[in-house]
Amino acid sequence: MDLGLNGKVALVTASSKGLGRASALALSREGARVVICARGEESLREAERQMPGETLAIVADVTEPEAPQHLVDAAVERFGGLDVLVANAGGPPPMRALEVDDAAVEAAVNANLLTSIRLVRSALPHLRQAAWARICCIASWGVKEPIPELALSNIARTGLWAWAKTAAKDLAEDGVTLNLALPGPHATDRMKELGGGGRMGDPEDFGRVVAFLCSEPAGFISGAALSVDGAASAGLL
Repeated sequence: MDLGLNGKVALVTASSKGLGRASALALSREGARVVICARGEESLREAERQMPGETLAIVADVTEPEAPQHLVDAAVERFGGLDVLVANAGGPPPMRALEVDDAAVEAAVNANLLTSIRLVRSALPHLRQAAWARICCIASWGVKEPIPELALSNIARTGLWAWAKTAAKDLAEDGVTLNLALPGPHATDRMKELGGGGRMGDPEDFGRVVAFLCSEPAGFISGAALSVDGAASAGLL
């Protein structure tokens, strides 16, 4: 299937490792010109070397309030526009619901809710100018079935889902789709840190799902939260 991504410009944040890198790689393999970012330069340059297509790598912490606009501006300056945004940020530390404190909640909301909103807000003027455009936010399957030991992630990412669901409706007439990809356990460094084991997905397969949500044929998919969890979650919705 031709995903219609050849020559498109895609910004993928927090993309030096894990599911962010897998998403950028899938888009690059489809012919997109990609902008990637991460806090660590060494891992970022390694990710840049893995991309088969034209790539702009920027050292940045996407959770800093000014970073989203900077990244969007850099993408447009280098490639002349922006067609695809994949909003991603690292997850907060494990914590159960009755253990959370204000500082931890504020940090999680900043990283996993406000960062995506800032990215969309910064990118939207350029996305609206494209022939068609796609936004995909990487969240977690905890959006549909809260994970007891990841209360901070549950708080922030369910908020993101509520925001995205309403924002997608506002974008419906603009040729811009907005969806969430909800990964379950995948074989990433993050899962190893959380002590994950058992059956896990291949990050590159997840990246291909993101690429499809960002594709031309996916133009009538919007306001969806797609679980990619190998049947790990038991929720019906």
